Amino acid sequence: MAQRRARRAGGHGSTRPCPCGLGPAYEECCGALHQGRTVAATAEALMRSRFSAFALGDSGYLLRTWHSSTRPERLVLDPANRWTRLDVLDSERGGMFDSTGTVEFRAHYRRSGRPGELHERSRFGREDGQWRYLGAE
Repeated sequence: MAQRRARRAGGHGSTRPCPCGLGPAYEECCGALHQGRTVAATAEALMRSRFSAFALGDSGYLLRTWHSSTRPERLVLDPANRWTRLDVLDSERGGMFDSTGTVEFRAHYRRSGRPGELHERSRFGREDGQWRYLGAE
């Protein structure tokens, strides 16, 4: 019962589609990463979970998954941006046995009712055995 209330309060019910667009429900997809039940196996999985964190306003997760060599001290998300869709365009390396990788994507958003998009090629590296966001190329 408490779990059901928490899901309702947070708006992340088990049947809600994941913002990253892969298809599984949020709880089984990026929710598992956000809640620390699992870690990203690939750079692309981390990038998708970070998009979902932007969509849900989870700045804590974004900071935790930022490489310590480039991580800002704090992160303030713009509440006016509503992240609506993610398109992964390309990825290089970033697999289970790689130490670095890049993911090119297009993230769509709405701001004041107007559509916009962010096109980025993100760099990722391993830190303490886990994928971390390094920055944009």
